[in-house]
Amino acid sequence: MSLLSILGIAVALAMDAFAVSIAVGISLKKISARQTFRLSWHFGLFQALMPVLGWWLGNAIHTFVENYAHWIAFALLAAVGSNMLREALQFDQESDEPRKDSTKGMTMVILSIATSIDALAVGFSMSMLSISIITPAIIIGIVAAAFTITGMHLGKKVSSFQKLSTYAELMGGVVLWGIGLNILYENGVFPF
Repeated sequence: MSLLSILGIAVALAMDAFAVSIAVGISLKKISARQTFRLSWHFGLFQALMPVLGWWLGNAIHTFVENYAHWIAFALLAAVGSNMLREALQFDQESDEPRKDSTKGMTMVILSIATSIDALAVGFSMSMLSISIITPAIIIGIVAAAFTITGMHLGKKVSSFQKLSTYAELMGGVVLWGIGLNILYENGVFPF
């Protein structure tokens, strides 16, 4: 898999973290360096670990599904991409209740897991394609952390422009679909 494809996957996976970090930035009155570090560290760490876990699980069953690996990878990426598209197109109801600091405690852990679940499927897909996971996991984690930092501060600055997170998630879904189709193309599924 090329570095460009890995970066595309990393950016697509970071869209959930980006969208959530924008929301966190909007909800916090001031963003400290500590809050920025906590959220970006956890989002990046979980985004890096989930593909490793998915890759490990995929390798455990790889021999059983070897002939269909490219189809499985496509289906997983398409499912994740479709889910991102669906979530982006849903309209969220805003609450008037004050929000607590989402960069602390169980809220942060739950957000970290929720924004990185898609990476589990991507890691599984990579194992089906016999791709080493170390470099992609590191890149995915770094990109997620960078997007989290950017999203938090962007959310703070442009709290009135919440549509940005919707567009980011839409782009992430489209990118994952494109990468899935490219995997099929590279495996000779399309005759052209």
